[in-house]
Amino acid sequence: MHNNYYFLRQLTATLAQRLSGFTLVSSFSQNKDELVIEFNNGTSSFFLKASLQPEFACLSFPSTYHRARKNSVDIFPDIVMKKVIGVRQFLNERSFAILLEDENALIFKMHASRANVLRCEGDVVQEIFRNNQQGDLGITLSSLDRSIDWSREEFEAHLTTLSTTYFTFGKPVWTHLTANHFERLDTNAKWNLFQITLSLLEHPRYYILHSTEGVLFSLLPSTAFEKEFTDPVAAVQEFFLARTSTTAFQNEKTSLLSQVNKKLKQALSYQERNEHKLLELEADLHYQQWADLIMANLHGITQGMEHITLESFYDQTSVEIKLKKELSPQKNAEVYYRKGKNQAIEIRTLRVAITQKEKELAALVQLQKSIEAAGDLDQLNDLSGSMKDHVPDKAVRIALPYNEYEFKGFRVWVGRNAKANDELTLKYAHKDDLWLHAKDVAGSHVLIKQQSGKPFPKDVIEYAAALAAHHSKRKNESLCPVAYTTKKFVRKRKGEPAGAVVVEREEVILVEPMKG
Repeated sequence: MHNNYYFLRQLTATLAQRLSGFTLVSSFSQNKDELVIEFNNGTSSFFLKASLQPEFACLSFPSTYHRARKNSVDIFPDIVMKKVIGVRQFLNERSFAILLEDENALIFKMHASRANVLRCEGDVVQEIFRNNQQGDLGITLSSLDRSIDWSREEFEAHLTTLSTTYFTFGKPVWTHLTANHFERLDTNAKWNLFQITLSLLEHPRYYILHSTEGVLFSLLPSTAFEKEFTDPVAAVQEFFLARTSTTAFQNEKTSLLSQVNKKLKQALSYQERNEHKLLELEADLHYQQWADLIMANLHGITQGMEHITLESFYDQTSVEIKLKKELSPQKNAEVYYRKGKNQAIEIRTLRVAITQKEKELAALVQLQKSIEAAGDLDQLNDLSGSMKDHVPDKAVRIALPYNEYEFKGFRVWVGRNAKANDELTLKYAHKDDLWLHAKDVAGSHVLIKQQSGKPFPKDVIEYAAALAAHHSKRKNESLCPVAYTTKKFVRKRKGEPAGAVVVEREEVILVEPMKG
């Protein structure tokens, strides 16, 4: 009811007293749909702030207001330094005018989403504050007063259309009447309740209360009110602060919950994918089985074969195994053993990722509950700081700059991209690790992790070199030269692009690119 006619009538009566002897000394805006006007009487200032956002239009009266040096625009400069000569409340209308000398006036039209401030000369509007309300340019001061017949005869004649006949009441007043069983009463009792309510509106106190709809302002008594005022200026100022604070709190809570819910959705999706992938891998361990079958049937396999059908050890079913015709039976078995080991690594990695994500999900659920239970902005600000601990999944997944493979007990790391190559080589590599890279083309850095007291076997170097060839621009060539050396002979010059390094004392090996 802060824009209700009955409140504005009380407010304007108080403003007429407060502004007596004052001059309008500045009128400016530094926020969208917000107009600030300063009045001064030579010894003190009185500020009026019109916040006219479509979702919430309200007047407030801050005790001080500091104008910003930047992003501040003068509004209605023609009325600056004009003296206030009165305040006029338009009859039965949610608008009033501050009258200034030389027939100037500022009309405050407090029509909710269509609220505006208009500058007039004489009876004619010259400028409007919110330019999207172009219809306001046609308003005249003399047309704003509206009449209502308050007689009992008029009341009884319009019993079925009272809300349109007494349009100044607005929804809160009719809600109050309904709560007092207005519709069930006979005509005489309705009239009496109507008169009592009208008396409360004409000689009101001002109440601020909280409800499921938020912070409310009322001129009608309620057992739910939290603060009561007799001064309309102090009342609406307190209401404005409470409403904007509550709105800011609700907006921040909604924003934080939205972020947490988004992260929860991402985490749950990531977890479901990983669990599904893990089930698939654990249910299909055929690489190891195929390798075992080949080794058990070496006598029946010859180099050049592309496939063979063998009987499974486990269920005696026929199993068709693909073979690389250029490899010996033992080499084909090695390929499948290697794939089986890589599959085992992937299973271990997935289990770790699932466990980690379970912890993240639990933390996100707890954060969600804490945000929902937060009672003020300070608590939300504390919770907001913990949001960075719950980053989106993509950021989590790039924690390691390499993919890991295993071959004959040696770990082989392959860089993910150019930036990851630098991180792998400069931060994760030991000086005695073996470093490999496809010769003279862009590609992944590859490391064979050094094992204390063990030399790098030739077949391990060949395996890592084949990976380096596959993860390079030469992946489709039949043979690829790959350079290798110990990490201590690889360095990076300042200013070089990501992935670029200088290699000393390198050796070169020719290999066939292999996916791994």
